[in-house]
Amino acid sequence: MNIIKPLGAVALAFTLAGAHGAETIRVAIGTQDTTINCATGGLLIRELKLLEKYLPHDGRYKDVTYDIQWKNFTSGAPLTNEMVADKLDIGSMADFPGSNNGAAFLKAGKRSLFITVLSGSTLGSGNGIVVPRESKVTALSELKGHTISVPFASTAHGMLLRAVAAQGWDPQKDVNIITQAPEVAGPALQANKVEAHADFVPFVELFEHRGVARKIFDGAQAGAPTYHGSLVSAEYAKKYPEVVVAFLRAAIEADRLIAAEPEKYSELIEKVTGIEAAVDYLYHGPLGLQTRDLTWKPEYRQALKTSIETLKLMGRESPLNADTFIDDQYIRTAFKQSGLNYEARLANRDKLPLKANDAVTGKPITDFQRVAGIWVQGEPKVRHYASIENALADLQKIESSGKKPRAIYVHDLIHRIKLLAPTSWYAVDAKGQLSAFLQKDAATAYAAANKGRVLDFAGALAAAKAP
Repeated sequence: MNIIKPLGAVALAFTLAGAHGAETIRVAIGTQDTTINCATGGLLIRELKLLEKYLPHDGRYKDVTYDIQWKNFTSGAPLTNEMVADKLDIGSMADFPGSNNGAAFLKAGKRSLFITVLSGSTLGSGNGIVVPRESKVTALSELKGHTISVPFASTAHGMLLRAVAAQGWDPQKDVNIITQAPEVAGPALQANKVEAHADFVPFVELFEHRGVARKIFDGAQAGAPTYHGSLVSAEYAKKYPEVVVAFLRAAIEADRLIAAEPEKYSELIEKVTGIEAAVDYLYHGPLGLQTRDLTWKPEYRQALKTSIETLKLMGRESPLNADTFIDDQYIRTAFKQSGLNYEARLANRDKLPLKANDAVTGKPITDFQRVAGIWVQGEPKVRHYASIENALADLQKIESSGKKPRAIYVHDLIHRIKLLAPTSWYAVDAKGQLSAFLQKDAATAYAAANKGRVLDFAGALAAAKAP
């Protein structure tokens, strides 16, 4: 891999534009605002004007004028089309559409580079499958012979193909996979016009939160890491490496800001996108469904390789090579300029930590297996609890006082992923301790092993009823 030259040396390699008048450099960035895991590479940078803070204005850039352009997309495919057409310089998307991006550039006789991760899950969480809220289906294994919709060429499409293959099914014969965008899938689920729907961040949880669907499968069960990240035209990166580094420094600051105040910036994401802050916080808050991470962990490199292999399942052969497609020199330089240790972050797989006291007992939370949270309407911060019992007991007090929750969070005991409590399953053991599960069969197995019983959310509420 080529290493970035010292930026001063790179600057000397360029011919100054000053002899021909001040140069105008376009910085055209494609975002996916509603794909909230891209927020630190798009929405937050734009709304907080962070890029302007880091664009260079010395050396060869002394008299440069920047033409910053932003364009929003709902998925990666059209963003890729505009990048290949040289209408955009930088764009953010998930691993699977990212592999499509690289393949499309190669087909056009060009190259793009995957320069950073923004957010992801080494476990695979973030993509998922939902069914209509009142559906009797509780597991993917029950969907053989049924129709499953998905946004084609999305990371959720790749996840669905891998999940179907893991069942031992032929995706061409054993299920009917049709294309359906998120904005179409929501009403279809509500009207019971689709039997199941697979989607990417944040639509599975958004449909759950809005009461139109119930998640039955999380990407963590597929065992395939996934992420969202940013790409750049290789030609642009070679011409303006300092501009690319400036973009990444802005992404680093956006990441720092939302880590410090996740509720505040979840509110900003809602203001811009209409996606409820409670869902944004599910991802960006402590112990979130995915982890914001700007380093190229081996799992994310593997995720890209898996995505390239998945292209073959779709009949899209490409000479794209993950090892040369990923270029980490720019993010390493951005880390160094930001005073951060890239290697230390690379080795850290922890989610954003939860540092809080139990809202009922006031004691520090030290065991995170059964933690819960409630975001009360009108309150700026989420209340945290060391146990589901404490949270649900407090919920009843909250509601009896006339207040309402924006969201209630629990954590799956098996997969360690954050869930929305009203659509989760529970097991209460002989000691009265509640545990949460994404899948009913997992709750059933746990209950059987611990002399307990399986509960839905209403049952869990009753079990935690305050004395």
